[in-house]
Amino acid sequence: MPATTALRRTLAVIAALPLLALAGCGYGSQAKDDDTVKIAAGAEKIDGLDSVRIGYFGNITHATALVGNQKGFFQKELGATEAKYAAFNAGPSEIEALNSGSIDIGWIGPSPSINGYTKSGGKNLRIIGGSASGGVKLVVNPDKIKTLDDLKGKRIATPQLGNTQDVAFLNWIAEQGWNVDAQSGKGDVTVVRSDNKVTPDAYEAGSLDGAWVPEPTASRLVAEGGKVLLDESTLWPDKKFVITNIVVSQKFLKEHPKAVEAVLKASVDTNEWIKANPGQAKAAANKQLEKDTGKALPADILDPAWKSIQVTDDPLAATLDAEAEHAVKAGLLDKPNLDGIYDLTLLNKVLKAKGQPTVDDAGLGTK
Repeated sequence: MPATTALRRTLAVIAALPLLALAGCGYGSQAKDDDTVKIAAGAEKIDGLDSVRIGYFGNITHATALVGNQKGFFQKELGATEAKYAAFNAGPSEIEALNSGSIDIGWIGPSPSINGYTKSGGKNLRIIGGSASGGVKLVVNPDKIKTLDDLKGKRIATPQLGNTQDVAFLNWIAEQGWNVDAQSGKGDVTVVRSDNKVTPDAYEAGSLDGAWVPEPTASRLVAEGGKVLLDESTLWPDKKFVITNIVVSQKFLKEHPKAVEAVLKASVDTNEWIKANPGQAKAAANKQLEKDTGKALPADILDPAWKSIQVTDDPLAATLDAEAEHAVKAGLLDKPNLDGIYDLTLLNKVLKAKGQPTVDDAGLGTK
């Protein structure tokens, strides 16, 4: 069986996994509804909906969703329609929830967005907005690795086969002229697929020499003695690249555009508040993390993690297209047709109403 065929079958199996439960870590949680509802007196339902179900990860890179939930921005815009929340550990489980109708709108990374869109033939989701840029670092053991050239022959973790950071690291390896088999991870560098919740322990035990990971895992490794050798943002134009998108099921978008617009307005308002109140926003995000996962982040992890991300309404569509090309080059994906993956109509309506610049879909929008 060709390696690329086997890999795609592996990815298909991963995508079909049920929702994952957390095992003693502060970085994710089993999908669950939030019972806390704060609905203003006299508020009305939007589109007659009892609720809108919103998914996100328990990661700092999903700061908009964390803060928007904690500070009530989403509920405010949805009126008497209840904002319900579900926290996930990984992209494939969130995509499955979106496909099954368990959630309506989700905050998610670019690779799951691309995979979900292409595997459904462009029928299951739309990217309707951006949320965050940055927050991904290569952290290494400084006793073993002092320069980028020292990575050759070392064991470096990524969160999951074919996930956003895995694609980025494989692409970076190829640009160095090194060879790695994408499926097995074996080659000039050994790529170890390790869940973010176990990577710090594996690093501390010495079974990993470093990791290409998102926040807050990167800062957790630094707290354990690791050194940041490379910030992925330095590899991108203007140091910006998409790390978190907002997606919606096409069915929900078609049937309930007013509800989608309300969530997007809340997202834009949340990002505006985060930028104006960074200290309060960081505390709010951490409070929601503690509620979702049972564990808040300590300051030596939270502070550097928070500094490394930028919230943004712009989905940075050109960088998503580039990330898709990286996945193709790595053998993780057939050349995808991403035409129509974006529908930024409602987001640009919200931005115009607030007197803010509109954003671009890089030619990948609905016609």
